[in-house]
Amino acid sequence: MSALDPFGTRLRRAMDERGPLCVGIDPHASLLVEWGLNDDVAGLERFSRTVVEAVADRVAVLKPQSAFFERFGSRGIAVLEKSVEQARAAGALVLMDAKRGDIGSTMSAYAETFLHKDSPLFSDALTVSPYLGYGSLSPAVALARESGTGLFVLALTSNPEGGEVQHAVRADGRNVGATMLAHLAAENAGEEPLGSFGAVVGATLGDLSTYDLDINGPLLAPGIGAQGATPADLPRVFGAAVRNMVPHVSRGVLRHGPDAGALRSAADRYAEEIRVAVAAV
Repeated sequence: MSALDPFGTRLRRAMDERGPLCVGIDPHASLLVEWGLNDDVAGLERFSRTVVEAVADRVAVLKPQSAFFERFGSRGIAVLEKSVEQARAAGALVLMDAKRGDIGSTMSAYAETFLHKDSPLFSDALTVSPYLGYGSLSPAVALARESGTGLFVLALTSNPEGGEVQHAVRADGRNVGATMLAHLAAENAGEEPLGSFGAVVGATLGDLSTYDLDINGPLLAPGIGAQGATPADLPRVFGAAVRNMVPHVSRGVLRHGPDAGALRSAADRYAEEIRVAVAAV
């Protein structure tokens, strides 16, 4: 399949072939210590390389958290560049978790950093924040369409603080989170088999039946594992939209390192449990 195929097409194929699982690459200082590594660039490189080599050939999506690389400066960014390159070469889609959000030329620059095909950090998709107004994301939307990449927009996040913004009710009676979902549904209208513009919707949020999650695009679902949600919870939370959900697991897999075999086994277990839960809907 061409790299220029839309992200939604490539994601649908990857999830159908490899199972609907996104594994995070989150090199927390505490995880580096748990792995017996130093909290330095050498430890970061060893951690990231181990995760990529262990699971990039079997999971649909890998999601590096940019902040944990950025804290080491240019040398950390160099490790991130290499991790992205190696993960994509092994067949995983790379979702860069950078949560960028700004206006005008600054938003364009953020988009070019991660979504331009000539960038050393070129990724298949990027997380973005719409809370300067959904329209502020227009440069990223335009570049994603041009480059065949995707966006995941923060809509209904699992952190408790998110509610003060996302649950705020607009003059039209719809809350902000629902408004973001509606914008994404419009972006994805008519796309087959899946649109490229997704929402971040926490798996720990419980009953979401009052929201229209049918955005014809992917739903990135953090919160599985260490945050308390289980694969069995997913159909209840996401309903009929569960087939388009991209469940994200980080510590639930990473805590099994540094043994590569244990990391692979953990990822395989989560993928199978999620596959069974989704198939039951």
